[in-house]
Amino acid sequence: MSLKVIGAGFGRTGTRSLKEALEMLGFAPCHHMMEVFTHPEQVPFWDRVALGQKYDWEELFAAYQSSCDWPSCTFYKELADYYPKAKLILSLRDPKSWFKSVSNTIMPAMKKPAAGVQGLLPGVFGPLLIGEKTFGYDFSETHMIEVFERHNAEVKRTISAERLLVFEAGEGWEPLCKFLGVKVPAAPYPIMNTTEEFQARRRAMPPAGN
Repeated sequence: MSLKVIGAGFGRTGTRSLKEALEMLGFAPCHHMMEVFTHPEQVPFWDRVALGQKYDWEELFAAYQSSCDWPSCTFYKELADYYPKAKLILSLRDPKSWFKSVSNTIMPAMKKPAAGVQGLLPGVFGPLLIGEKTFGYDFSETHMIEVFERHNAEVKRTISAERLLVFEAGEGWEPLCKFLGVKVPAAPYPIMNTTEEFQARRRAMPPAGN
């Protein structure tokens, strides 16, 4: 098995819904940050990637047909080269809405944890890949939106138009299915992991260290 679809969009651009959609369309399983939580044995791999140590994409992605969200979206160019037949999807949303969603959900996981305190993400890859290497630990709205928009522009510039779908979840099944060459499902396009759902799930988690 090898990746057939690579998500290049940042987290909180409808990536959890995209994961569900891709799996419904037959591109299962789809790698997403949630996979790291359900498969903690992946943490050492992503830590090696973040630290610039030796790794092989097949070590992780041999078991997947698609990917989206962090941490894999950070490496969309490398993955596009490694899997030259894969198609890419740049998931987007309004920049201010995106920043608000990040602020209300995953931003704490991007920040460097205090000494002796376990961060919200396992391992070191979250703060290192996302907090430092993506945002330079500057989580101001102006800076994060600048990085977001620069990344999106880079994807459009880097990936050939015939290989790339620029997509917003509100567009529904039609453009996604046309791009991937599959039939439109009878079920509605999934809407998952809203801010409210994320916060409720977070409140239900036990305190760190328990």
